[in-house]
Amino acid sequence: MALQRKPKVIDVARLSGVSTATVSRVLNDPEVVSEATRKAVLAAVKQTGYRVNRAARSLRTNTSRTILALVPNLSNPFFSNILSGLERELNAADYSLLVTDSGEVELTADHIQRYVSAGQADGLIILDGAVELQQLELVQSATPTVPIVFACEWVEGFSGASVRADNKGGIRMLVDHLWDQGHRKFGHVSGPVTNVLSHHRQRAFEHHVVSLGGELRPEWVLPGDFSIAAGKEVAAQVIGMKEAPTAWICASDQIAFGLIAGLKKAGVRVPTDVSVTGFDNIEMTEVFDPPLTTIHQHRNKMGNEAARRLLMQLRDNGAEINTPTVMPVYLVDRQSTGPVSKKTEV
Repeated sequence: MALQRKPKVIDVARLSGVSTATVSRVLNDPEVVSEATRKAVLAAVKQTGYRVNRAARSLRTNTSRTILALVPNLSNPFFSNILSGLERELNAADYSLLVTDSGEVELTADHIQRYVSAGQADGLIILDGAVELQQLELVQSATPTVPIVFACEWVEGFSGASVRADNKGGIRMLVDHLWDQGHRKFGHVSGPVTNVLSHHRQRAFEHHVVSLGGELRPEWVLPGDFSIAAGKEVAAQVIGMKEAPTAWICASDQIAFGLIAGLKKAGVRVPTDVSVTGFDNIEMTEVFDPPLTTIHQHRNKMGNEAARRLLMQLRDNGAEINTPTVMPVYLVDRQSTGPVSKKTEV
């Protein structure tokens, strides 16, 4: 069907054999339309080249059809797959994704509300756990209500929806894996002291090592900040230890990269002399030298689910689904871990 003029909604309706009202429902609220009708209308949209006038629709519905994602560090490759999952799910529902780096901004209630009141976003997906609970509660109590979903990170005490990985289960898998290889002396490099993931992973590490009867000393639990630089700094401390763990569990893959690089530079062999694990399974883990044993998070699916939770709130006029969604994780066994060295196990 070739049109010389700009295609209109009535052209889509005629080609797909439905009313203009049904075309509108498919484009604005596809969940209420049957799959067969949806496919027919979308095929007609593609064939005619019809484009939705987003500006006109926003004025008519008082919505932006845009969701804002707040990311604490856009330079961190960890977040890319979550954002990809968000965008795919939102795109399917005819929403756009706007992304901003919140790492250098203090996320106050006024700041968060400003995005919505300016008409920039209909809801927020927050990947940054550094927001103060009091500020979130102020946002929740404001009018109009701002739908919020946390993805990956979260704020303790926040009553809204969140989607997160099984951080505790992942750490237990790493400890069990190393225990089965004969390791009994464990070290941990944590993330930032104010980060919720750091707290949960460190507590899970300490609890499980103690429950198994492994050796854990306060000086073997070192602070980091999820970065390669933090791992390198820790490596200098590890090299200077009179007695050190035979295995290190890092709170992120990037910390593990830095730690391994620093140890190798000092002549410490991984995993012959010491085993090192990460957490996240970012893209570089498979090609790093040695390939990194880590915990895989379904980051793409995490983004999908966070978007679905937000869309549910938008469709239900702000209704909240407060139970956290905990995504399963699994161990990826690579060459950065191995049996405990006989000369280091005593």
